[in-house]
Amino acid sequence: MTQRPDPQPIEHEHPAAAAQAALQQRVEARLASSEPDVEVLAVELAGSRRSPVLRVFVDRPEGVDLGVCTRVTNQLRDLLDDYGVEVSSPGPERPLSKPAHYRRYLGQRVRVRTHDQIEGRKDFKGELIDADDEAVAVAGESGTIRIPLQRIRRSNLISSAGRTS
Repeated sequence: MTQRPDPQPIEHEHPAAAAQAALQQRVEARLASSEPDVEVLAVELAGSRRSPVLRVFVDRPEGVDLGVCTRVTNQLRDLLDDYGVEVSSPGPERPLSKPAHYRRYLGQRVRVRTHDQIEGRKDFKGELIDADDEAVAVAGESGTIRIPLQRIRRSNLISSAGRTS
C-alpha cells in the first residue's frame, strides 16, 4: 500500500483579509504624520453591504480619550463617503492584528478566529505561547495549534474579568 503525502495547505490571503489589510495600511499612513503617537491596533470591516462600517481601534501611551477619537475621525473624514467610521480605544479585550501585538502579549489568554477551518475549527481560545512574523501558537484545551497570520480573521485578548479559575 502506498502512503500518500499529507496535502499541503494552499496559503492564500482571503479577499476580505486583503481588503481589510489595505484599509489598515491606508489608515496608518494617514495618521503617521498627523497623530504620530497613535497606534492603529486594528481596522475591521463591519455592517452590511448597504451600510458598511469601518471600525478603527487605536491606542497611545497616554491612553485614548474622546479628543483622540475625534481627531482620528477627522483625519479619516474622506472615508465617510464610503463607510460609517467608528474610532475607539481597545478596551480589555484588545484586538491583536500585527506580529508585534502578539509578541507583546505572550502568555496571555486570546481568542483567534480564522477565515477558514484549521483542523475542523475556526475559533480557538487559549494561552498565546508563541508568535513570529508568519504565525501564532495557541495552547488550548484540545492542544496547541499554530495558526498562520494570513488565515486569521480576527483575534483579541480575553478579559479575565468575570472568569473563575
